[in-house]
Amino acid sequence: MAAREPSAYGAAMDQQEPFWRRKSLKEMTKAEWESLCDGCGKCCLLKLLDEDSGAVDYTDVSCKLLDTASCRCTDYKRRNRLVPGCVVLSPGTLEHLPWMPSSCAYRLLHEGKPLAWWHPLVSGERDSVHKAGMSVRHRVIPEQLVEEDDLEDHIVTWPR
Repeated sequence: MAAREPSAYGAAMDQQEPFWRRKSLKEMTKAEWESLCDGCGKCCLLKLLDEDSGAVDYTDVSCKLLDTASCRCTDYKRRNRLVPGCVVLSPGTLEHLPWMPSSCAYRLLHEGKPLAWWHPLVSGERDSVHKAGMSVRHRVIPEQLVEEDDLEDHIVTWPR
């Protein structure tokens, strides 16, 4: 019996798998990496750190650069200069960011979990994150409207 050559069908099937299932986070192109952001805006909420316990509390107060209707950054390219605490996500920083929302695609893939059904890459609809109620749209106020001393009055539990 002659030896069989690898099937082109198998290779083609691998290419039909979505990139987030067949590539590690480190293997993704910049465009693929950026497309993982579902536009929920949860990571752009101001958070309070309990120095004693290390617990992180989310607030319903958003970064000054977050467009609260689209849940996108209004100055993405310069965000780190304009907001000193803004974190640049990378495969290497994810393990050091336990405060990332449990629904975040970056976190899910880092933990070996699948993307949620409402993620735009899965649903094929850019607004599915909003339709599913998984974004901060219409639930937050910009930090410019809140006194820093009042942040504790804005702690919420829904962004998990």
